[in-house]
Amino acid sequence: MRTHLPEKVRGTNLRDIKSGGDTSPRRRHESAIKTDSSDASDAQDASPAVSAHSTDRQKKSAEQTAMRGLRVDDTLGKVLKATIDKLKINKNEQSNASSHVNDITDKVIAHLKRNTTWCEEIERLRTGSYYENVKICEPDEFDVMMTIPVERVDIQEFDEAGAFYSIALKRHTKRHPLDRFLNEDKTIQASEMLSEFRDAVKKAVEKLPYQIEMQRKKPKCPAVTLKVKMEENGKTISVDFVLGLKVHRASWPDFTKDGFKIENWLGKKEKANMKHQPFYLVPKYEGKGNTEHDGVVAKDAWRISFSHVEKEILKKHGHSKTCCEDVGQKCCRKECLKLLKYLLQQLKEDDSKSNKLSSFCSYHAKTTLLHACATRGNDNEWAYSQLADCFQQLLEDFVKHLRNRHLPNFFIPSHNLLHQASPSSCDFLANAIEIQRNNNFPIFN
Repeated sequence: MRTHLPEKVRGTNLRDIKSGGDTSPRRRHESAIKTDSSDASDAQDASPAVSAHSTDRQKKSAEQTAMRGLRVDDTLGKVLKATIDKLKINKNEQSNASSHVNDITDKVIAHLKRNTTWCEEIERLRTGSYYENVKICEPDEFDVMMTIPVERVDIQEFDEAGAFYSIALKRHTKRHPLDRFLNEDKTIQASEMLSEFRDAVKKAVEKLPYQIEMQRKKPKCPAVTLKVKMEENGKTISVDFVLGLKVHRASWPDFTKDGFKIENWLGKKEKANMKHQPFYLVPKYEGKGNTEHDGVVAKDAWRISFSHVEKEILKKHGHSKTCCEDVGQKCCRKECLKLLKYLLQQLKEDDSKSNKLSSFCSYHAKTTLLHACATRGNDNEWAYSQLADCFQQLLEDFVKHLRNRHLPNFFIPSHNLLHQASPSSCDFLANAIEIQRNNNFPIFN
């Protein structure tokens, strides 16, 4: 259902928001108490009889204000918990969908290994929200990275932010499976490699016993997208096969040295273990495909990916190893992420907002959560009993990123994930979120 929100919702409009004041329910509650307290203090200068009467009245007013504030928070907590319940995925549908995806993936990989020489050592890497247990509403989207392991490679930055690279094979005596995609300078032609991968996947799915429709290639997109119709319920699921290079090196690229701040959250040992893992590169670029940088065109650039590390972070997610286990305290980190993703999804489905919000995606929500968890690492700062406060704080973080038009990549802080979003679209989304915050999220109903 598409929700159309007017400019003014229950007394809060865009003009109020642009004034810059913090008008969240908790702030309004605290402000009211402070006002009542200051009024009571002023009453001390009045006559004794008037002062006593005034003090009683102000005390009663303060108590009523406090009760109203508690009711606001209690109401918001109920709204958010009801929304969390609504976002839960049906287990039978989940089981059927994942079974189909696993079968299709197995058969596609087997076909690639048999019929495509450079795919003989191809591996699968399950990534994305479904495998991170933060998928919402429907089990309708699956991301599977299909990776080619490479070892002796030369990696050069393609952009100043450190998110995109050109990849060259170092000298090797034996013939390499990727030799067919090399330029004269030994750099790998990402565009040609992705094109062959797409053709190979197309041939692989033609003979499968499923109703599969391959989607048209999207510009700058590294994924081959399949739409699969489920016979059991008639629903359609989306499967993204993403080509990738699996890079084994002694260390991650230099641009990551100031990122990935999880020491005070998951600990130094966990960080060291994760940094010993390989990283991945996917054929994706920004700008015009024919733009050159040191002789390499943009369409042959690769974007670095740490989706496997993100999945591991969200799996562990707690400062304590027993967080969210039967014997440990339950936190609301994942619930806050699901709510933020759902809020963004609902706002984007509003026809009056969709064009202005096209630059934003769920990865912005996930990155905001990762930064928030790194800043507030203790589990008691994410206690499930404080879901309303935690979600409001996460929204404050997100709105701040939007107002500043700056959301650093969690692993590469020099890469601003909002650099392609216009200032007006960032402000528009921030304003839309503030309207929802100040009115207990009518869009969730």
